[in-house]
Amino acid sequence: MPELPDLQVFSKNLDKQLSGKKLKEIEIFNDKKLKAPKAAVKKSIEGEKLKEVYREGKELRFAFANGNILGIHLMLNGDLYIFERETDKKNKIAAFLFEDGQGLVLTDFQGMANISLNPEEKDAPDALSGGVDFDFLKAQFSKTKKAVKTLLLDQHVIRGIGNAYADEILWEAGISPFSHANKVPDDKLKLLAKKIHSVLKDATHQVQKKKPDAISGEIRDFLKIHNAHKKESPTGAAIEHKMLSSRKTYFTKEQELYE
Repeated sequence: MPELPDLQVFSKNLDKQLSGKKLKEIEIFNDKKLKAPKAAVKKSIEGEKLKEVYREGKELRFAFANGNILGIHLMLNGDLYIFERETDKKNKIAAFLFEDGQGLVLTDFQGMANISLNPEEKDAPDALSGGVDFDFLKAQFSKTKKAVKTLLLDQHVIRGIGNAYADEILWEAGISPFSHANKVPDDKLKLLAKKIHSVLKDATHQVQKKKPDAISGEIRDFLKIHNAHKKESPTGAAIEHKMLSSRKTYFTKEQELYE
């Protein structure tokens, strides 16, 4: 599944390639996961100029000049491809056809990628926003015994952090993913707030560097901990893994367990 750094790069590249173009038509091939009537989607954006492509949490947002916004969540296996005139891609969910002949197609062999029209604004802050600081984490963590990683992954608490980067962030902060949230000391929460921002920003830079034109897929080979090809952390500790809430979790004994 593409995570925040991937989506950050995708949105930048899609914005560069497509913003300013007028949408001639949106073809919807699979509406099982369409979160609005097909007719309403077409009426809202066809014939309109694409103003901007950006990321919100784990979604890509396509903002049109008339104020309407289309949200796309790629889920586990959604992919995006640019094409000229027509496309022969299989497992199409939807295709955007612009007046200049260029197009963008969304595919997903599982059919799980979803599209929403004018998605509701969420209360939870985006992981890269200034709102995710020590005070915020303190308020969220102090009221629950849930595992720290579980809380980081909860999109109702913080939007945008996925499984792989939760492991990376917690390793950098020296906190075991199995720690009880309300037992993490203040100094570690301050460090965690910093690492949420620094890890995600650095990963975005790495993705951009390794695949500068990416609009799909995921790049994970630079990850320090959440990496099936690595046996040791950068500091020499053995990398272990366990399941936590049905998610494979990578960690080392270097990380302090608070309980």
